[in-house]
Amino acid sequence: MGETHRLVYWIQRLSEFALIGWLSLLLLVDIAAAVSNGSWAMWSGPLCGFVGVLAVLWRRTRRVSGFAVLLGLSFASTLVVGVIGDRGMPGLAETGSLLILTIGGLRWIEPIRRAGLFSLASMIVLEAAAGRTNQDSMAIAVGFLAFIGWSVAAAVGAYLRFQLERRKEAVSSVRRAERLELARELHDLVAHHITGIVVQAQAAKVVAEQKPEAVVPSLEAIATAGADALTSMRRLVSVLRAEDEADRSPGTTLMDMRTMVERFSAGGPRVAFDIGQGITDETLAPEMMTTLHRVLQESLTNVRRHAPGAGWVEADLRLVDGFQDWHGPGGRPPNSGQPPNGGQPPSSGHPSNGRQSPNGRQDARNQPGGATRTVRLRVRNYGSAADIRVSRLGGGFGLVGMAERVEALGGRLVAGPTPEGAWEVLAEFVV
Repeated sequence: MGETHRLVYWIQRLSEFALIGWLSLLLLVDIAAAVSNGSWAMWSGPLCGFVGVLAVLWRRTRRVSGFAVLLGLSFASTLVVGVIGDRGMPGLAETGSLLILTIGGLRWIEPIRRAGLFSLASMIVLEAAAGRTNQDSMAIAVGFLAFIGWSVAAAVGAYLRFQLERRKEAVSSVRRAERLELARELHDLVAHHITGIVVQAQAAKVVAEQKPEAVVPSLEAIATAGADALTSMRRLVSVLRAEDEADRSPGTTLMDMRTMVERFSAGGPRVAFDIGQGITDETLAPEMMTTLHRVLQESLTNVRRHAPGAGWVEADLRLVDGFQDWHGPGGRPPNSGQPPNGGQPPSSGHPSNGRQSPNGRQDARNQPGGATRTVRLRVRNYGSAADIRVSRLGGGFGLVGMAERVEALGGRLVAGPTPEGAWEVLAEFVV
């Protein structure tokens, strides 16, 4: 997997070099045309082209400002040439830069209304630049070609924006589904505890009339049930509660996890599942046990879906001290979905020792000092490389939902390749 990420990184870098090189060649053509013509108005094209190359080069950090400067300079040059009455031509590098920035603007500028305005301004500027020729027939031909180029660029940018919005909506839908599932579990857990409190309170009321000294155990049971209910609610405090009629799923046990692993092994790669000492059904909170079951299920499903040729799968559930210091190849946060310093890094601005889950959130629990006891579920598959399309997307939507679920309970989930060549999913909770 490390080789795959490096390959994607260098493909992106070479594409960037090719784009800037192509615009630089067009800029040289504009300069040659201005020198051979001898008219000062012809230098408006190379000037705007040079600014356009800089705007494209810095488009990842100054997308809006660079686009706006190029639009303003190009339109101002057209007005100056028109007022003077001299003859000029729209620059090739200028036109190419505007088209490239139109694609990127439609894809990335937020909100989408603002992106549409920049795209419309780009078309107006391109059509106005065609009027620098001061010849009606030539201006019409150049304007027609510019409109065709702008139409293609706008279509490409709109399609990329559609794909981006569709993915955002899919991720949002998965998160909502997981939050609803957590809300249903919260309902079940709290209802269970409150029912116990009510029963104990009714029993204490009856007993108090005959044996007041026997009320103390009932009060202790009520206090314990209340504390358990508060603990469950604190763990799920970030859940969005929604009313629906979906069926409520019960909690799971360690035996359920073993049964699921055995069924998977019968129809897929063999799974070695080990449960460490000190872990029982009473050790973990019900909502934590249910979430671990779901993470294991999602991990095995992804093995069958994306790595059908895996030789074997290793899974273990253990109690450990603190959070594991785990990185993918090259020291990068696992499952970041981007090569180092390339593309649109979602981890921009994070500390160097940060973690990143499949939903792009920073892991804030890996703090120095303050030893903690954690339960860790780790699933690794060996003997099969993951699909490059899946790895570039930073994992499937299932992992996004699992990360949302795990983080709502105060834990973390990371996924990515290991230096040994395996693919690993790691979920940890403080116990």
